Amino acid sequence: MNVAIRRMTLEDVPAVHEIDSLSFSLPWPERSFRFELIENPVSRNWVAEFNGRIAAMLVLWLIVDEAHIATIATHPDFRRQGIGEQLMIAALISARNEGAARAFLEVRAGNAAALALYEKYGFVVAGLRPRYYKDNNEDAILMDLNDLNGLEAA
Repeated sequence: MNVAIRRMTLEDVPAVHEIDSLSFSLPWPERSFRFELIENPVSRNWVAEFNGRIAAMLVLWLIVDEAHIATIATHPDFRRQGIGEQLMIAALISARNEGAARAFLEVRAGNAAALALYEKYGFVVAGLRPRYYKDNNEDAILMDLNDLNGLEAA
């Protein structure tokens, strides 16, 4: 599958917001993606494009030597094809190239597909945020990847 992974632009925001809304019960407002692009100096915003459509998106915050995956989602039409995986690896490699030594994220405790993906690349459970998600009080699992050096493009 020929997927182009590139930095997000303002023109991508409506499609990115649509993916977020289709993927999460508590989506970010569209203005939050605009903020990440225009005003947040630590934000690294990515999309995966396939045949002219935005198939997946990712927002990563690079803070000193840590990469925090703030959000990642794949459009339902493109799930289970490895696009989100490619996007995540590309973003983490880019963060590593900018000086990140480790990465972390939060994931819903019930999101088995995401947990499996993160574990595949060496993320380990580092903690729990009880009742973190306000829509249903689901716990968030904190995951760490303490060495970005072993990552290679998917």
